[in-house]
Amino acid sequence: MINDKKTLGIYVHIPFCIKKCDYCDFCSFPCVSDGKKELYIDALCRHIRSYKEKCVGYTVDTVYFGGGTPTLLKISQFKKIFEALKETFEIADVAEITTECNPATVDLEYFKEMRNLGFNRLSIGCQTLNDNELKALGRVHTTDDFLSAFADARRAGFDNISVDLMFGIPEQTEESFKNTLDGILELSPEHISAYGLIIEAGTPFFDNREKLVLPDEDSEYTMYVGAVKRLAEQGYARYEISNFAKVGRESRHNLKYWRREEYLGFGVSAHSFFKDERFEAGTELDRYIRGEFISQKELICENEAVNEYVMLKMRLAEGVDESEFKQLFGKSFDNVFGRALDRFIRADLVIREGGRCRFTDSGLYVSNYVLSEILEFRNF
Repeated sequence: MINDKKTLGIYVHIPFCIKKCDYCDFCSFPCVSDGKKELYIDALCRHIRSYKEKCVGYTVDTVYFGGGTPTLLKISQFKKIFEALKETFEIADVAEITTECNPATVDLEYFKEMRNLGFNRLSIGCQTLNDNELKALGRVHTTDDFLSAFADARRAGFDNISVDLMFGIPEQTEESFKNTLDGILELSPEHISAYGLIIEAGTPFFDNREKLVLPDEDSEYTMYVGAVKRLAEQGYARYEISNFAKVGRESRHNLKYWRREEYLGFGVSAHSFFKDERFEAGTELDRYIRGEFISQKELICENEAVNEYVMLKMRLAEGVDESEFKQLFGKSFDNVFGRALDRFIRADLVIREGGRCRFTDSGLYVSNYVLSEILEFRNF
């Protein structure tokens, strides 16, 4: 499905970090030499420029730098990437340009230079305002680092800031999470992401999972429900399972993923969805530097497209537009999913009204289970 407006999102993966957090399973590499970082940036720019003839007629309206820790880059390295992007793509004047940042890696002057480059949105990794919990997560920043970074970002002119929080983490209590949330609300960021901890295979947390002191399931659920209620009271609408925003401050880039719109990813492990194909780069740094940019490519068949569409749209508060489903796939949403949805509607986990199908508040918390069930037992 090609977006009729011919807009395109760009994701740039910066895989470097000071230290890999104990829960992290993202593609990232600590303690990489300056020389290898330069080689990676050069390869990244070659990868970007290879699309100059492939994207004629598209306008880039979102750019997102993720990691790793993008703010480990020097400003001069960001400049090289921006030059490659501007040479290759038509970038809208009103494009949302975001970078993730670790509070331990930034200061006021760095933020000012980022603003001058064109960044207009930040996603700051806070996770918690409790230093004991930060240490338990293996984070390299402190609470004071985060508070200083947030204040510096405001002073530098950033008026669109997202803050990442986690719940269900080691040593956390319902009270400490509430205190963190209250502290963040005092700062009044434009956007808040609140993710439950998932212990992934291959991480130190997974290897030591029996020793972790974690909140129980009831406490974790209370944290989540309390956060949803508190954020709503303060004017943050939940527009996706874990994401909350003031009016008009939703992440335009992430909405592209959830609405199954087109985007290109550059860098190791980066994924793309472009002209009905999904493709991704490999996770080996040296191979990417050598110019092996694509490791896997897949043409999406209709069956997979249906699954993707429902899985992604149901993450959003807006849910599935049943008339749009009919227009895209030529089938009635009710005929395909009606029977599979019945028991979840009766359990008040899913609601269908006004031509839309969406999760209830209770359903969002168990969305992964519900989605796996309805996709398995659909009629297609």
